[in-house]
Amino acid sequence: MSKTNLHANRPLSPHLQIYKPIPTMVMSIVHRITGGALYFGTLLVAWWLIAASTNEDYFNFVNAIYGSWIGRLVLLGYTWALIHHMIGGIRHLIWDTGRGLEKETTTKMAWASLVLSVILTILVWIAAFTIA
Repeated sequence: MSKTNLHANRPLSPHLQIYKPIPTMVMSIVHRITGGALYFGTLLVAWWLIAASTNEDYFNFVNAIYGSWIGRLVLLGYTWALIHHMIGGIRHLIWDTGRGLEKETTTKMAWASLVLSVILTILVWIAAFTIA
C-alpha cells in the first residue's frame, strides 16, 4: 500500500467554514484576538511610560499622539480589549471549577461577556473624562 493511499481515506478536519458560528465559539476567537492585541497595547503603555521618564517635550509629543482622534480610538480599542479579555478569563476560570458548562449557560455567559465589556469600557471612559 502506498503512502498516498493511507492518507486518501482519512476524513477532513473540520474548520471554521464547516461549523456554524455560535456565541461561545465567537467569544473564544475574540478572546484570543484581544490577547494578541494586548501585546501591541502594552507596547503603547511602555512607550508612554518611557516618554514620561525622559523629557517634557517628548512626553508632550507622545501625549499629542494619544490625544488625537486616532490615538483615542486606539486607546478605546485597547481599553475594550483589556476589559473583554479579563472578563473572558473570569469566564474560563468559572468553567475551570466545573460550573456553568451547560450549553444554555455558556451561551448566556458569552453574550454577557460581550455586553459587560462594552458597558465597563464606556464607564471607564466616562470616569476618565470626568476626572480629567
